[in-house]
Amino acid sequence: MARETTYLELSQDDGGAHKFYEVTVDGTAVSVRYGRIGADGQVQSSSFPTADKARAAAAKKIGEKVRKGYAPAVRGQRAARSVTRRQVTSAPSTARAVAPVLWRFRTGSAAFGIHVDEDRCWVGNQAGDVYTLSHGGEVLARYSLPDGVKCLVADEFWIYAGCDDGTVYDLSSKVPFGAYDIAEDVDIFWLDIREGVLNVSDRNGGLTVIDHEDEFQWSRRSAGSNAWMVRADADAVYHGHSKGVTAYAPDGGRELWHTATQGSVLFGWQEDRAVYAGTGRNTVQRLSKATGAVEATYRCDAAVYSCATSPDGRHVFAGDLSSSVYCFDADGQRLWKLGTGSGSALSMQYLDERLYLVTTDGSLVCVDASGQAIAAAQQGSVPAPVDVKSAAALPVFTPAASASAVATVSLAVVAAEPAGGVVVECVRQGGRTRVQVVSDGFEPSWNVQFPRGIREPGARYVVEGLHAASGGFYRVRGEIRRLV
Repeated sequence: MARETTYLELSQDDGGAHKFYEVTVDGTAVSVRYGRIGADGQVQSSSFPTADKARAAAAKKIGEKVRKGYAPAVRGQRAARSVTRRQVTSAPSTARAVAPVLWRFRTGSAAFGIHVDEDRCWVGNQAGDVYTLSHGGEVLARYSLPDGVKCLVADEFWIYAGCDDGTVYDLSSKVPFGAYDIAEDVDIFWLDIREGVLNVSDRNGGLTVIDHEDEFQWSRRSAGSNAWMVRADADAVYHGHSKGVTAYAPDGGRELWHTATQGSVLFGWQEDRAVYAGTGRNTVQRLSKATGAVEATYRCDAAVYSCATSPDGRHVFAGDLSSSVYCFDADGQRLWKLGTGSGSALSMQYLDERLYLVTTDGSLVCVDASGQAIAAAQQGSVPAPVDVKSAAALPVFTPAASASAVATVSLAVVAAEPAGGVVVECVRQGGRTRVQVVSDGFEPSWNVQFPRGIREPGARYVVEGLHAASGGFYRVRGEIRRLV
């Protein structure tokens, strides 16, 4: 029997949905490809006992989409919507000396994403590459994602990469998968995540909040635009944009406070009792989380692209568009201004007396931020940096079952539950397909954060590395295989 393909699109003029859905029947096999118009999308494959049952399943899928507004279309006639890539400039530093750089690793493309924890350092660049390194600068692994990485965020020991294709990838498992799919009308600028709740700030100044099952929770639109800051804690979500910083209740029910800043907010950092806003008018401002009051101002010589602090707030660091990095005391006195030696710092993080920067030339830079090194740098004494090289046999992980451009979510199939595996099942509840654990010893009311593309009612999967997360759900940190 001839292969049959039905291609549908849903594109809304108001800037909403802009996606496709393609169903192909080939004998007893049915494959579904879906995603944003202009992208390769993801592929889900199923097989049926007979060709008639395959055609019936395909017709059901097509009918569901048509009822939701999809219509027949010709692939390629509609163009993909443009994605905003952060346009930044970088000038040479006017500082007389460079910062006390211990080592640097060049990724090959401008880098925005950074996360540093007790185990390793992560850097994500505009080419879609994410590298992990030891604190000593050894390159450990590389992830190859379909589009540029805007930022890296962590929730306990789970790591997520927000990409220009609108997908937020979970990098914690052996094979990365798309954990959140941001709506087409939300142009991601920055992310934060807490207990599985994802907070998204965007180009239009909006804030969107999504739960651990990739379901929309609430959104707010600020008075400004270009929202480059979002930070969250148990008490509020702090949203920085062109008009300042706005704090909202965690459930989105009300605005707690709003503070105008000295210039548009270009970056945000938080500590226990304060948030720090780096601005386009050469300042970092410390705001009280409780009231929004400005408690201190740290003045730089150019627009501030990034900032961070030591845990006690004893030192405040800032990176500007002129390839300089600054160190201030808590009250705002500038201790030093030094060149990065690697372009402007687009993001930064402090850990254990080291300051880690990711820069416009694509470098991950490790700076000695100990008190002794800071004092020596003030006197012009800095170490010679080590240039880190990547190993030829470096492991590379992709979010697809193969290295092709199409993110196939067809997984390995097993006939029996392997030792140590946990069985989960997709069930329909209240119009949603949810994933629950069916193996003994787990809380039956908790759901699993699971790839949306393979959620099929009635399907069972074997999961390795299933962990209980704060917030009352389970996360995957291992392989996923379909159980038949």
